[in-house]
Amino acid sequence: MSKLLRIFRRADYSSEITQFIEQLKAEKPDLEARQRAGRALLWDKHVDREAWSEWREAQIAQKPYVYQNDGK
Repeated sequence: MSKLLRIFRRADYSSEITQFIEQLKAEKPDLEARQRAGRALLWDKHVDREAWSEWREAQIAQKPYVYQNDGK
């Protein structure tokens, strides 16, 4: 290892946040599994592309100014 790299070597350093996260994971080993379950509950959804395209085709174009009357 060069002298320059030995000067800046900080392999033994870990920030307070890293230490906190490691401690939290040690205290709660199921934490990551619970996080993944929560993500799956809210975000990881199966998208029905056919129903989505039908919904898009059924939409009616909105007028540029929705409160304007046609004047009829």
